[in-house]
Amino acid sequence: MVDVIKCCLDSIRHISDDIKDAIVYLDAGSTECFEFLGAFSLLFELGAYAICSLEKVSPLDKVADWSSSSGTNKKIVIITSRLLSDAHRYILRCLSTLQNVHRCAIFTSISEMAHSAYPDSPLGPDAFPEYESLLVQDYEELLRRSQIKCEPSGENLSKESVAPEDEEGWSPLAISAEHMSEFDPTSSLKGSEKDTVMGKAAALGSKLVVSVHHFPLVLCPLSPRFFVLPSEGSIAEAYLSTEQENSVSRGLPPISTGIPPDGEDIPPGATLTSQFLYHLATKMDLKLEIFSLGDFSKTVGKLLTDMSSLYDVGRRKRSAGLLLIDRTLDLLTPCCHGDSLVDQFFSSLPRRERTASLGTPNQLKFGPTYLQRAPLNVLIPLETFIKEESSTGNNSRLVESIEAFLSGWNSTSEMTESMDLSAKLNEGKSFKSVESDLLSGSFVSTDNYQGTPYLEAILDRRTKDGTVLIKKWLQEALRREKISLNMKISPGYASKSEIQAMIRALAKSQSSLMKNKGIIQLAIAALYVLDELHSARWNAFNSAEKILAVNARDTSQSLAAQISDLINKSALVGVQETTRGLLTLQDALLLAVNGYILAGENFPTSGTSGPFSWQEEHFIKESIVDAIVENPAVAKLKFLQGLTEELEANLNKRKQEEKEEVPDQAETIDFDDEWGSWGDEDVDKDKSKEQVYDDMQLKLELRDRVDNLFKFLHKLCKLKPNVSFREWSLALESKFSDDPYSNKGMLYKVLSRVLDKQDVPGLEYHSSTVGRLFKSGFGRFGLGQAKPSLADHNIILVFVIGGINGVEVREAQEALSESTRPDIDLILGGTTLLTPNDMFELLLGESGYI
Repeated sequence: MVDVIKCCLDSIRHISDDIKDAIVYLDAGSTECFEFLGAFSLLFELGAYAICSLEKVSPLDKVADWSSSSGTNKKIVIITSRLLSDAHRYILRCLSTLQNVHRCAIFTSISEMAHSAYPDSPLGPDAFPEYESLLVQDYEELLRRSQIKCEPSGENLSKESVAPEDEEGWSPLAISAEHMSEFDPTSSLKGSEKDTVMGKAAALGSKLVVSVHHFPLVLCPLSPRFFVLPSEGSIAEAYLSTEQENSVSRGLPPISTGIPPDGEDIPPGATLTSQFLYHLATKMDLKLEIFSLGDFSKTVGKLLTDMSSLYDVGRRKRSAGLLLIDRTLDLLTPCCHGDSLVDQFFSSLPRRERTASLGTPNQLKFGPTYLQRAPLNVLIPLETFIKEESSTGNNSRLVESIEAFLSGWNSTSEMTESMDLSAKLNEGKSFKSVESDLLSGSFVSTDNYQGTPYLEAILDRRTKDGTVLIKKWLQEALRREKISLNMKISPGYASKSEIQAMIRALAKSQSSLMKNKGIIQLAIAALYVLDELHSARWNAFNSAEKILAVNARDTSQSLAAQISDLINKSALVGVQETTRGLLTLQDALLLAVNGYILAGENFPTSGTSGPFSWQEEHFIKESIVDAIVENPAVAKLKFLQGLTEELEANLNKRKQEEKEEVPDQAETIDFDDEWGSWGDEDVDKDKSKEQVYDDMQLKLELRDRVDNLFKFLHKLCKLKPNVSFREWSLALESKFSDDPYSNKGMLYKVLSRVLDKQDVPGLEYHSSTVGRLFKSGFGRFGLGQAKPSLADHNIILVFVIGGINGVEVREAQEALSESTRPDIDLILGGTTLLTPNDMFELLLGESGYI
């Protein structure tokens, strides 16, 4: 059985010699990975002195290894999920802050070949040795500059100002000799002084020994057989398509047309994804038979096949099938609010803020080539259940305990943020606001109940079944701890009050809290989802999506009318009214995206340019224009950039005029004033004409922006250009279910057909060099090989390029259990974990090509 979590933990153990007696620095992407793995305790077991954030290096990190026997010579390990060129600024700032670093071991999840193949990369084929020498050179240059600054004033080198962020700490990776000579700070020194300074810098720089290694298994496993890539890693941030006719978003593959991108048109995301999958299979000791569905997946499959042909000759490995799927073949499933507790977790719970900037200054200057995905680290609000319920005295004792815990944990970057907790309390600030950042939990995929990981069990269940299972786990934990409740727990559905009471009982004592922390955190997350604030909105979305699905089976007129109705209703909802479960204009636009995708599947030839007639689409357009004019503050949308402020000013002006036009009945008419203003009538007419002209100009420009939006929506109607694929998909849907509410996603349909060894239109098999030789050369002698099937393998890895969601994971397991091969070891993966909010950002937000 293949276990992704076990493989990741084993890969950490393989670098135990480097971790021992070292300060370990993790970047944001690696932190996401290690948090899901629960690997922080493993790092300490392997001998790490401290675990710190690479992006938030603190001067206090210098004393993190105070108990070390190595003296002033420090040893650090840096694990990064980024390209070395992107991590360079952080690494250099870390070295300059700590100083006296003797050994620096850098582990990057990006392979040496991927570094050299990445566009605009300053590193060549020998990327790792090149970077080792470049880092030492830049570090020596940094020391030389700091020595010159410190020598005249007699200051010590150990001051924090050694590495100003705007100069040395954030410098580009490669600095040419000519560039250095132009800004050489030693040029003003005399010969003897210059030699002295250069000698000191060289002596300090020569102490640094840098080694760079490939560490491929930086991924976020939510279960032993389901993983996604860290959202702040270079692979997930790399764009998957450039702006062209068939592209919908930087974070999604282009729409499949039957012509895969080739040569210079291959986006960086394809190269990095193929490199990752190859090295993942190598670490798992798998030999892949590659299948692809979609143009982008075919490109990745070809790159993978070329690598496998080069490096896998003569190796004995377990055979496995790899199925690559383009996300754009099914955008409807991740846009919908399906029946998945995990999807509700990641949609409702607050996330950690991003810690890293995107790309180097040069890359940002020439345009956005990086995506800004939401971090996967959720913040589970524990303070309601963990804090002591009495007065400020108890609160202060709890704060002292937290500070002591952080001090002993040695995570010095976090310590600096919590040192003034007591001061904040004494100032009279709310304890809840102080503790909210500290007392927040997270999901750990290794937490389990009798060997079954909690998250894995939840992934396979619907929302109601998942909450009932959490209730059962809580009851088992209470029974094991011999804790009795004062209330009667009814069988069946888990109510909010029951879960709340059981959590409080389990969290009363510290021993019980630590022993059952996994189920307590999961139960609190479930409470957060069950709260009316979040569940009402999710249910409103779900109901609207079901209505759209039913109308899509009827006529294009009824579907268009339903979309218009949803937009008209959203125009009445303000920003503060979303708490009541009402849908805003942004929500209605996401539903319009769903409606257009459904229309493209069901009415592909209804209109000339889209699925609706001109009149039907005109009503939808007018609804959107009116909704934006009435409530421009709600719609902070990309296609309205530069126009939102004018719309808000126009709305405020109209409101002011309406107030002024209300006549005051108590006032008497002053005829003198009437005669006195006789000549001002023409002026008022001119002003009103100007006002009407301005309003018309604004509305015309708004209509142009809305027209661009609808051109984008027309693209989404062409997501399945293959007629046979569309007909097969609809036929399979009607075969498995007559219920219009239970539409299955594409992943379920593809796996159901593949596991039954039936043909899937568009599915391509990538044969190796030997396979092609048999097919072309020996086939004429009757020695050709039969086309392999995915179902022939005992291990199948499915990777969705662009992202995957919780509903698809559950449906994939359903397809496996319903097949004739339920014994197959199915592993699921994706670029990221998608929620409907993420899809809105990808399609209609900053990443979309509108």
